[in-house]
Amino acid sequence: MIQTIDIRVSPEVNGQPDLIRNAAIRAAGLASESVNSVEVIRRSLDARQRPAVYQLRCRLHIGEDPLPEPLLSKQFRDVSTATEVIIVGAGPAGYFAALECLRLGLKPIVYDRGHDAQLRRRDLRDIQQFGLVNPESNYCFGEGGAGTYSDGKLYTRSVKRGHMESVLKLLVEHGAKSDILIDAHPHIGSNKLPGVIMNIRATILHYGGEVHFSSKITALVMKAGKVIGVRLENQQERLGGAVILATGHSARDIFTMLNEMDLAIEFKPFALGVRIEHPQWVIDQNQYGQKDRGILPPSSYSLVCQVGKRGVFSFCMCPGGLIVPAATAPGELVVNGMSLSRRDSPYANSGTVVAVEWEDLKSNHHRGVFAGLDFQASIEKAFFNAGDGSQKAPAQRLKDFIKGQVSTDLPGTSYIPGIYPGAIDKLLPDWITRSLQQGIREFDKKMKGYLMDDAIMVGVESRTSSPVRIPRASDTRMHPQAPGLFPCGEGAGYAGGILSAAMDGQNTAQAVSRFLFSI
Repeated sequence: MIQTIDIRVSPEVNGQPDLIRNAAIRAAGLASESVNSVEVIRRSLDARQRPAVYQLRCRLHIGEDPLPEPLLSKQFRDVSTATEVIIVGAGPAGYFAALECLRLGLKPIVYDRGHDAQLRRRDLRDIQQFGLVNPESNYCFGEGGAGTYSDGKLYTRSVKRGHMESVLKLLVEHGAKSDILIDAHPHIGSNKLPGVIMNIRATILHYGGEVHFSSKITALVMKAGKVIGVRLENQQERLGGAVILATGHSARDIFTMLNEMDLAIEFKPFALGVRIEHPQWVIDQNQYGQKDRGILPPSSYSLVCQVGKRGVFSFCMCPGGLIVPAATAPGELVVNGMSLSRRDSPYANSGTVVAVEWEDLKSNHHRGVFAGLDFQASIEKAFFNAGDGSQKAPAQRLKDFIKGQVSTDLPGTSYIPGIYPGAIDKLLPDWITRSLQQGIREFDKKMKGYLMDDAIMVGVESRTSSPVRIPRASDTRMHPQAPGLFPCGEGAGYAGGILSAAMDGQNTAQAVSRFLFSI
């Protein structure tokens, strides 16, 4: 017999199986000798309590042993001679589409413009330490996509989009800690995720798939109105049964390519703003009621408000994290956030952004579907041009931003390329500045200490999501003008983060299978 029970335990008890077992058995009113095993199946930290407590959902096996969980990877087949599916992009959407192809008996052929996860470290070092941006391999492009080296957070609200549990299980089977199966806000860490990603690649290769790096796609190959393959930068072509386009939110050349082929793309609302950084102890003191958090994990926050009819919200919060340079081309400045698995930086940062709608871009309307992309790019160039030609970023104390004045000095920061006092309030459009100023005041009301002396903003946080959507039919997931082309993931406008992109990749591979086996 199986019984499920919820218990609350102190941080000292959390992580100690024997103590959790005893607490669960007591709460269930059972005799210890009648319970074969106790496993935690859900865990969350309730910081509303003083002191904070963990809420655990436990499964008790009474009079029977738990059955071993079957490995999902056991469902994969040898696809060496199977129908080929070309996948453009080795991010979570592309790689999980490839894994699903292995399950469905299709051969994935993955192309990525960037380097593999190991070589990619050199590209990140170059931009961090020397301000050199490799436009093909950086924090956004390369094996694993933007999430590989910018945190590995696995939280999503898009649970109805697919089988979230299968994504998490596959990550565990490829080296992630099993904690991600039970935590309410699972996180792998940018120092651990690359190894998981490389293991996924090894699986794809083991079962007969292919993965190609430094392979930039410049065109789609069409025949009789159908997409049947891709053309690479070296003019070689690779043909297959279908093409999954999973290129991520920053592959601007892909949008241009589709437009030049007269394939429809659409403007998509997005958000733009800054990274706001606090000393981690400020967040801990607010959330836990204590400056020294002890054994508790570094705390996080999520803030949102309406300024008029416009949303202002925190995004991709990184407790114990780092701000990193995320430009994808020389001459632009973009920042993002990440945390290592231990989240042990003394700083906490979060994207703090303002919603951007079609109505906000009147001066760009002549560019049609590219209005948002042009707006995004122009601000990134303005932030770069305000500096010394490196990846040093302008920063401003929050209190000075509110007052509209340049900071006379700045506190320490996690941003390795460095910061300098800049007029972020002038670099951003007036309507974004005003929205952020009012939003920060509102956040300070909700979170005591938010507007403290050493809180700073660093800009610009502009790659929250794609400003372009690639349309697809709801029933087939294919582009309405191009049978055989399957837009997928964040770059197509259908996901927002590792988990939702991975689920979209799985669902898209299933749609490809239906398409191929119905022909």
